[in-house]
Amino acid sequence: MWYIIFGVLTIVALYGLWLLFRKAGKQGWEAIVPFYREYVMAQLVARPTWWVILLLVPIVNIFIFYGLYLDLIKAFGKKRFWENAAAVLIPFIVLPMWGRDPNVKYLGQPNTEEFKKKYPYKKSTTREWADAIIFATVAASLIRGFLIEAYMIPTGSMERSLLVGDFLFVSKLNYGPRIPNTPLAFPFAHHTMPITGGKAYSELVHVPYKRLPGFEVIERNDVVVFNYPMEADAPFNRPVDKRENYIKRAVAISGDVVEMKNAKLIVNGAPGFGSSDVQSAYFIYTDGTGLNPQRLIDKRYDFIQGMAEPYVLYVTDEEIEDVKSWTNVKQVIPFENAESSFPHAEEYSWNFHNFGPLTVPKKGDVVKLNMQTLPLYSRLITVYEGNTLEQRADGIYLNGTKADSYTIQMDYYWMMGDNRDNSMDSREFGFVPEDHVVGKALFTWLSWDKDGTFLSKIRWNRIFRGIH
Repeated sequence: MWYIIFGVLTIVALYGLWLLFRKAGKQGWEAIVPFYREYVMAQLVARPTWWVILLLVPIVNIFIFYGLYLDLIKAFGKKRFWENAAAVLIPFIVLPMWGRDPNVKYLGQPNTEEFKKKYPYKKSTTREWADAIIFATVAASLIRGFLIEAYMIPTGSMERSLLVGDFLFVSKLNYGPRIPNTPLAFPFAHHTMPITGGKAYSELVHVPYKRLPGFEVIERNDVVVFNYPMEADAPFNRPVDKRENYIKRAVAISGDVVEMKNAKLIVNGAPGFGSSDVQSAYFIYTDGTGLNPQRLIDKRYDFIQGMAEPYVLYVTDEEIEDVKSWTNVKQVIPFENAESSFPHAEEYSWNFHNFGPLTVPKKGDVVKLNMQTLPLYSRLITVYEGNTLEQRADGIYLNGTKADSYTIQMDYYWMMGDNRDNSMDSREFGFVPEDHVVGKALFTWLSWDKDGTFLSKIRWNRIFRGIH
């Protein structure tokens, strides 16, 4: 549903921009081509066209885009605060309205002396820039906090569904925007100040968890951005909304029973998510001639090579069959990940390839409290839901009162990366609480391959590709 609404509103806003471009003597199609659109806008408002390059720089690109955009609105005589606010917050309404209004005309380049003399405005240049920066900061913060935010994939934990260098939009609306726990924060900095490295937020004001209504609930196998739960611990001790952002797949939701047997995911007794994009690790032995690193890079195979063989490849089922066909490959051994997994307790000899069955907690569930269940639920009860838990000689005490059960207060999720043997996920840190959920990954808007040649740096086949 959100895809349809977002798509319709975007098309309507672009239609309005199309009309304004035509009024300015440009072709309508120039309003819908990313980067070139901003290049034309720079010409229309007499800003340096090289500013377009800065659109590739995170955070800076927000100021550049809104600076050009608001200048363009000014070129049509829209200088008042409410007009600027409407252009940013409800462009799908005002842009078509202005585009179809015969009284709204392109007046010229607002940053030229000729324009300023012809259409004098009382504010000084400094005041105009200050207003624009303040407005852009507030507007962008509201959009990032409550509507939609851009993210970049830094690691290969979700390959091949998401690749390193993918830039994507994450919707805050689908599951409902989360009210910030720490509203006093430096704009555009998540948890750490640039340059100084200090905290980018203050905990003088703390808002309890609250989420506004959304369009949907998390469904099994959604790709979800969430706050890394373990940063509640030292040395970070960060509030929920300032913990690092992770992106994984919700392979099991509240109430599901999840397990892995011999590296195969099982949810509710049936095979779990396992598309052709899921990767696993393999040891590769050759006849001594080795593997050509450039060949692996060209094929975009994720690999590790030490001082000697074997190579470690993270590839899909189809790709490992390709590797097996190479004449110098003599042996391929699946990696057996015996690393201890959640809950990391002697009572559970689980690892990344074999664990469970384990029921993902659901709000309202009543769980027993005993020596067998404490490793599973103690962190949930204390860290995530704010209770005290104590083991005494005569039993278990919850908030100072002896108890043999506990009622779960939130929904929880089991998050895993599609790159199964190269992912830090719920197998390591356990359940992810609902108050850690940031939003739903929608689509990639740019994909940058750092290993590509000059002409293939941009993965054109991944631009505006939906995330499934």
